[in-house]
Amino acid sequence: MADFVASIYQGTTSTRCMIFDHDGTEVGRYQREHEQILPGAGWVEHDPVEIWERTSSVLMSVLNRTNLGAEDIAALGVTNQRETTVVWNRRTGRPYYNAIVWQDTRTDRIAKALDRDGRGDVIRRKAGLLPATYFSGGKLQWILDNVDGVREAAEHGDALFGTCDTWLLWNLTGGPRGGVHVTDVTNASRTMLMDLETLDWDDELLSFFSVPRKMLPTIAPSSPQQPYGVTAENGPIDGEVPITGILGDQHAAMVGQVCLATGEAKNTYGTGNFLLLNTGEKIVRSRNGLLTTVCYQFGDAKPVYALEGSIAVTGSAVQWLRDQLGIISGAAQSEALARQVDDNGGVYFVPAFSGLFAPYWRSDARGAIVGLSRYNTNAHLARATLESICYQ
Repeated sequence: MADFVASIYQGTTSTRCMIFDHDGTEVGRYQREHEQILPGAGWVEHDPVEIWERTSSVLMSVLNRTNLGAEDIAALGVTNQRETTVVWNRRTGRPYYNAIVWQDTRTDRIAKALDRDGRGDVIRRKAGLLPATYFSGGKLQWILDNVDGVREAAEHGDALFGTCDTWLLWNLTGGPRGGVHVTDVTNASRTMLMDLETLDWDDELLSFFSVPRKMLPTIAPSSPQQPYGVTAENGPIDGEVPITGILGDQHAAMVGQVCLATGEAKNTYGTGNFLLLNTGEKIVRSRNGLLTTVCYQFGDAKPVYALEGSIAVTGSAVQWLRDQLGIISGAAQSEALARQVDDNGGVYFVPAFSGLFAPYWRSDARGAIVGLSRYNTNAHLARATLESICYQ
């Protein structure tokens, strides 16, 4: 009897799989990091093939560690980093370009042009979002305009677009051999291409980014009446398991924290920082720099919406101390280093690696460290970094 459920989280810095029993008790987990590709200032990419390989690896590893097989798993769910954009060939399964990550700011000119000519107001009204480098629409346009052959392939139906949930679902269900090309409403609501009221791709929004409709996945509820599909028999699970739930990571956190009633909120500290407030079935449009998004939709029920305050850099600031500056060897060491001093010694850090998100939405902002003197040490910088998370 299938007594367990499996959950994949494909995040910004790593991919993990967890298995739970019928009581909701965790029985196993496995996690692997993937490379952060930084081609230039403000550019952040991931290798989609590596992400799929990491996903396959953590699935196989956690099943092996728990001595479970496909016959033991009742259902599989997927949650993912949002907005990150992948375009691949439907026949070969090969990506045309690296995934452009939600933190990437290369589409700044696209976003500014949208606001200059009034299209930004349409995006705010229909999609609930602001024209910003954060979202998928501009990233997809950049790939269509700058990667040879992609636009032609898209117009002929050979190029497929998806956020990371769609990329994983397509591969889990067979890839070029019948893979399911679907996304859920929460991920679709982060593209600037979906109308919040119709829950469908909007032709006017698609025209703003010159996106061919035929390359887009079908939009489905976060947990549909029937599974999205089943895992391929020759895939990493080595058998058929129904895939029954997909949510963007911050929306999954809302469900996981049981913020299911209007007015309930949660704040997640991860690569970035994301505060979401459940607004029920009502679409609330912010005048103060917040985003309006789909919170979740289960089965045939009406969608539930949320207001969101997004901060780009939280855990990634600590990762920067480790990977770029080399002053710590692990995240936990940042606190130990910061505790070596009583205060920040006058040092303040603005971690605008990807511009500033809510409520400023300044993609042109860049990081700054101010107040330095010869008195300051690595400990002061570590403390200023942790304090910057609070200040945001």
